[in-house]
Amino acid sequence: MRIRRTALAVVSAGLAFALAACGQNAAPSTGGSAGGSTAPAADGVKVGVILPETDSSARWEGFDKPMIEKAMRAQGLDPDIQNAQGDEQKFSTLADGMISSGVKVLVIASISSDGGSAVAAKAKAQGIPVIDYDRLNLGGTSDYYVSFDNVKVGALQGQGLAQALQSKPGAQVIEIEGAPTDNNATLFYNGQQTVLKPLYDSGALKLVQKQAIDKWDNQVGGTTFEQILTANGGKVDGVVAANDGLAGAIITVLAKNGLNGKVPVTGQDATADGLQAILRGDQYMTVFKPIQEEADATAKLAAALAKGDTAAADAVATQNTDDPKGNRQVKSVLLTPQLITKDNVKVVTDAGYVKASEICVAATQAACTQLGIK
Repeated sequence: MRIRRTALAVVSAGLAFALAACGQNAAPSTGGSAGGSTAPAADGVKVGVILPETDSSARWEGFDKPMIEKAMRAQGLDPDIQNAQGDEQKFSTLADGMISSGVKVLVIASISSDGGSAVAAKAKAQGIPVIDYDRLNLGGTSDYYVSFDNVKVGALQGQGLAQALQSKPGAQVIEIEGAPTDNNATLFYNGQQTVLKPLYDSGALKLVQKQAIDKWDNQVGGTTFEQILTANGGKVDGVVAANDGLAGAIITVLAKNGLNGKVPVTGQDATADGLQAILRGDQYMTVFKPIQEEADATAKLAAALAKGDTAAADAVATQNTDDPKGNRQVKSVLLTPQLITKDNVKVVTDAGYVKASEICVAATQAACTQLGIK
């Protein structure tokens, strides 16, 4: 099934949007279910939360921060939520400050496993339990891990691309993956390959080249994709992009070459930009991860651990994740992601994660009307 196209006027407007966006991934508003009070919690137990960056994806500030704040305050906690802005030294400094200030629990979404593991070790030495949020720190000592089933996320990306290319035997595929230092990127890739490798092996699809992108840098991802595309004579039939930010940069390159809307591109995070690209016909799919569920589970864990109630924490984290580097099993909460294509974009707006007004712009209004998104 080929990627759907909108009317000519919509495509033209979408092209202008894609060129202007240049792979950016702006944060959505934090209204509705994404919102949360920023007023200090009276007598709340202090919990430190460190998020990794803002450049690669809108989710950290647009979704995770307000949702974690809302969930923790509902549990009677007082969260101190900071962002390391992609800087390992800042990540470590923020952690030192939180540990010194006497937080009872530390929640970390690390830039890298090494940096996260070092922070977790310092917290553990002070008797502070640590929750790995969204990204597991391989070889670390964190007590718990809350995320989505990230192998499943990758499998959904592979499934989406295979679905889009099923009528094109021998289709040429370029894979642009996430940061090699991020264990999630490895899990996404592993999941993708459960679907795509058999197709490569059989000749149903042809892998042109795969490349991991350091720090999930969208600009580098776009440039890397363009270099691979040029080296392949400007030919590509499908693209695995590990998230919506990378997808946006890739779509900009495809637009320069007159290929946007003709080449299906995957994504992840169900950002406003990614959903707009899907409605325009420039991106085939994304993965919706209900982050409020992740925030709620983290808050419940943090509340139990702040009281020293490991039995209650274990009742929340009923799964286990393998840490092959640390030769250990980490108690986990692994939530279920969902494949989003044009046909079910409304799932995301109905859930309140993105407003219809954020995705129903001039270039997509016809598609929104058709799909009942308002």
